[in-house]
Amino acid sequence: MHRHDFLRNLHHVYKPRNYLEIGVNDGRSLALSRVPTVAIDPAFKVVTSLSCDVHLVKATSDDFFARKDPLLHLRTGRNPFRALARKDPLHLLGGDPKLELSFIDGMHIFEFALRDFMNVERHSHWSSVIVLDDMLPRNIDEAARDRHTGAWTGDVFKVATVLRRFRPDLVVVEVDTAPTGQVLIFGADPENSVLKSKYDSILEEYIVDDPQDVPDEVLTRKTAVSPEALLRADFWPGLIRARNLRRSRSAFTDVRRKIEALA
Repeated sequence: MHRHDFLRNLHHVYKPRNYLEIGVNDGRSLALSRVPTVAIDPAFKVVTSLSCDVHLVKATSDDFFARKDPLLHLRTGRNPFRALARKDPLHLLGGDPKLELSFIDGMHIFEFALRDFMNVERHSHWSSVIVLDDMLPRNIDEAARDRHTGAWTGDVFKVATVLRRFRPDLVVVEVDTAPTGQVLIFGADPENSVLKSKYDSILEEYIVDDPQDVPDEVLTRKTAVSPEALLRADFWPGLIRARNLRRSRSAFTDVRRKIEALA
């Protein structure tokens, strides 16, 4: 399954009430959204019709998240009728918005992708879904930090390794999409400060010169699940219900068990 087909089906299965995208490019993935959306890219060139209430931001993701209120566009308290339209009656009076579905496809360099995840997590809930693109390079050349190929993932595959090592509270699922794979992350915790406190030491360890040492299981996609199996998994209704009812993190236990059984 192609990555855009997977993302289209993910919108359908998870039914997010808002969407954030880092790395707009020509707008093909952004065009899949039908909900209030924030899209960030310092040099977007959208050539596709969009069918959502979108705040299109021409900035780097670092600059965007440094703003005082980056998700102002998603604040339903500014317009209570918008909350009803979004089928989010519990949020009629406003409050800090939480990202429900986020797609990270920005700079294909490890430290940029890691910071993007950290910034997105700060505005997410445990029931949110975070997608990182280009996580399964097909060869060593595609995974180079210094691009010298047509198709290029860079070394962002390391983000999954870092999250598994330093954030075992998360569930990291590799997905075998074409052409260069994706990773879904469940269980976000905006209060967790491990990555922030260890950020400098992580970069010192993981930023290395080319060629990159890409694990065989990444190149062969040995641990990646099929997109079809993930989309038809039985944990989605429980995840959506917990999200809509704003259930506490304790509800993640059962959802986590089902996701891990699949992965």
